[in-house]
Amino acid sequence: MTPGRRYLLGVAAVGAGGAGLVLAVDQALRPALAGGMVIGLLLQAPLGWWAVRSMGTEGFMPIWGLGMLVRFTVVGVMGLAVLPALGWPPGPVLGGMVGVLVALLLVEGVTAMGQHSREDER
Repeated sequence: MTPGRRYLLGVAAVGAGGAGLVLAVDQALRPALAGGMVIGLLLQAPLGWWAVRSMGTEGFMPIWGLGMLVRFTVVGVMGLAVLPALGWPPGPVLGGMVGVLVALLLVEGVTAMGQHSREDER
């Protein structure tokens, strides 16, 4: 399986797991949790794709570092400025957002391991 396909499969799995989690929580928390998860997916999916595409190149570390900086900045701006301005509950929104970011960072790691392991040589 190609790294791109492995990453897209992981994104789909995280999205499906997130949807299941949204359905499992109290109905009052669902919109905020779902909103945070969607923001996380919209942020992380392209950044992760960019990182996966750069694996094995000299540009990987700067790309990965820039991606991490963007992720931290967006979480900080959301928590300190956007959510208070909109009056959204920070706990479910940030929890959903950070949960998705972490899950998709794990997908990046699994993708990298698959790309650099010897699984295709067996």
